[in-house]
Amino acid sequence: MSIEEFIIAVFCLIDDELNNVLKGRRLRARGPMPGLADSEVITMEIVGEFLGIDCEKSIWQYFRNHWRALFPKMPDRSNFIRQMANLHIIKSMLHEKIAAALGVFNDCVHLIDGLPMPVCKFARAHFSKIFRGIATYGYCAAKQERYYGLKGHVVISSIGVVAAATFTGANIDERDVCPELVGKLRGLLFGDKGYLRPELRQELKENALYLQTPVRSNMQENRPKAFLRWMVGTRRLIETVIGQLTERFKIERIRARDSWHQFSRFWRKLLAHTACVRLCLDNGHEPLQFECLIDG
Repeated sequence: MSIEEFIIAVFCLIDDELNNVLKGRRLRARGPMPGLADSEVITMEIVGEFLGIDCEKSIWQYFRNHWRALFPKMPDRSNFIRQMANLHIIKSMLHEKIAAALGVFNDCVHLIDGLPMPVCKFARAHFSKIFRGIATYGYCAAKQERYYGLKGHVVISSIGVVAAATFTGANIDERDVCPELVGKLRGLLFGDKGYLRPELRQELKENALYLQTPVRSNMQENRPKAFLRWMVGTRRLIETVIGQLTERFKIERIRARDSWHQFSRFWRKLLAHTACVRLCLDNGHEPLQFECLIDG
């Protein structure tokens, strides 16, 4: 499809799902309605993220310069950015609604992992005031480096749909965050060695969720080799999803200066990823073949 058709497809998806979320309720208790509909604003955010436009100001400029005919009631930049930030809970609800329609909570296989979200260069951490009191020092095993900032935690289904996500300080143990993210899930949960903890496995097992991780070199392995090969192959999917979130949607990049705006940005990127999965499936593509959505 063309970019214009893609914008229209995203708008139709978001407008329908937003009506399902609100169920006729008024989103704002008082005051006039904004000139630009909330579904239009969220559409612009998703399309901007898909195109690699990560900054709120840049999204506003792109649609003002190229698609004013589709969004004739474009407000000034400050009002547009404020409206985007105020919709952060709605974006979270929309994501859950679309993910549920894709069967994410009925899936019997899920995968969990984390990703670093540094707020500044490590050498400048001592002077940084960004997210002071929230940002902390952490270690990324995949990159084998220490960093200063936040840590993202992501759970996906067996086809790559984000089931749950959050971000914390970089020093928060991912095993402590895991139970909060997987409360609605059942079946198998694949994690890396960082999730090894007998107490966590037992806690999840009581809720019919069975945590499976590789074992350390000094631990005995009793599981069949065929299962281990399947687990390793399956776990590559979350690396693909985190790669998309990092490279296309730039989820690890911190541009916000407070939790309110960071929460909005975080869920905007997750919603954009999930909406793209939905559109891929609707158009007969593989769930994560985002490059097939737009011609050329």
